[in-house]
Amino acid sequence: MAIPDFQTLMLPLLKLLADKREYAMREVTDTLSDQFGLTEEERNVASTVSGQGVMYNRTAWAKTYLKRAGLVEQPKRGLFKISEKGFRALQTKPTAINLKFLEQFGDGLNLKEYATEQTQFTSQELPTQTPEELIESGAKVIRKDLAEEILSRIKGCSPVFFERLVVELLVKMGYGGSRQDAGRAIGRSGDEGIDGVIHEDRLGLDVIYLQAKRWEGVVGRPEIQKFVGALQGQRAKKGVFITTSDFTKEAVEYVRNIDNKVVLINGALLANLMIDHNVGVSLAATYEIKKIDSDYFLED
Repeated sequence: MAIPDFQTLMLPLLKLLADKREYAMREVTDTLSDQFGLTEEERNVASTVSGQGVMYNRTAWAKTYLKRAGLVEQPKRGLFKISEKGFRALQTKPTAINLKFLEQFGDGLNLKEYATEQTQFTSQELPTQTPEELIESGAKVIRKDLAEEILSRIKGCSPVFFERLVVELLVKMGYGGSRQDAGRAIGRSGDEGIDGVIHEDRLGLDVIYLQAKRWEGVVGRPEIQKFVGALQGQRAKKGVFITTSDFTKEAVEYVRNIDNKVVLINGALLANLMIDHNVGVSLAATYEIKKIDSDYFLED
């Protein structure tokens, strides 16, 4: 089954704490993962924002809101347990615990604080994402829009500019040594693309044959077969084929079954590589997510 959202975890978590024992976060996460029948793959899914496990993160947020409402208390570092208020809440036999349910336990919670510009919540429509996941999903939308704009700009640029862009990206990724060396290694062709040989590393221990073409139509297997044949003439065993469009299924399957190591980079991947290596983009804003430094509060 899918990983439960943090509100779905609230009631099972509070029931787990009903024995009034002190628990560590890892222990309750593992127990709840067993209760929900999560697969090993689901248990290992990590957040792209923090790198923390998604199930662990959602359980931690469930605990955070239960604690804010006073149903959970933290008697010592790294451990928590049910409070008397939480035990009494369980005795009412709630069918579910969510943010709306928790509002009755004081002003520590406010759904208005949780609303975003895009999502307004009512008693029937409650958030399923943790604050961290809202940041992550928003970042994905921004990145997708940016990648689409980058690709649109690339398709409208001149062949000379496209050549410079590819060289810049390869150097940023660690290929070709200096930008000047990389530029000399690549020669321009006459079909609005570039091709040539570039060093795999700064010492030039191996070379990579390169083709990059600003195409609108998809690149098929015949074009890739010609590219692989050209590797022999360049004494190269490795190749990178870059296109601003995409590759057919047959082309992708072909490179999987040949001895030469060939990497296919379509327009979407090209744009994302440019974002990752800061080519053609600039930093607009930075948001830091901080957590408590428990060691700071230890007293000798």
